[in-house]
Amino acid sequence: MNINRRDAIQRLSILMGGMISAPAMAGLNGQKSHATFVQFSAAQESLVAEIADTIIPTTDTPGAKAAGVEKFILRVVQDCYPEANQKAFAEGLAKLDSDCQTRFGKGFIDASSTQRKEALTTCMLESDATRKSKKGQPTFFFMIKELTTTGYFTSEIGATKALEYLPIPGKFDGCMPISPSQKTWAL
Repeated sequence: MNINRRDAIQRLSILMGGMISAPAMAGLNGQKSHATFVQFSAAQESLVAEIADTIIPTTDTPGAKAAGVEKFILRVVQDCYPEANQKAFAEGLAKLDSDCQTRFGKGFIDASSTQRKEALTTCMLESDATRKSKKGQPTFFFMIKELTTTGYFTSEIGATKALEYLPIPGKFDGCMPISPSQKTWAL
């Protein structure tokens, strides 16, 4: 059997098309992938910004709010988390704000920095107890803390202002002394 170039390209295209479309068609079995189950309001986005800024505040370097971490957090929750985690995040956000309202007479955004720290410490202790009692259950505090640190240190501000950044690194030296005033290196 003699095959010319045109036939070979057609057959290869059909084969590649089948390979690419098979996983996509398999995903159409009624399950929602990357579905958004929870929509966040502008007020909730502001609340997330203040929580993130309490976790990584502005010091001699810009904080989480300056890096726009709230947009990263909400995007990851909506686009990447399964339904149970999205709902746990939204419920935890509402609970933190209502606990702050009950405890201090004002919501998290209007609370002082000391009150915010107290509210987050209480939230952390509750989340830790929940995590120990219900293994595998998503907890709000640990989700927002992880997303805040990831979003901050992968942002331009976090990578260049809070960490030492060298866009074109030299040779790799795995055992290099670091001075006490030197920042950790960004990857």
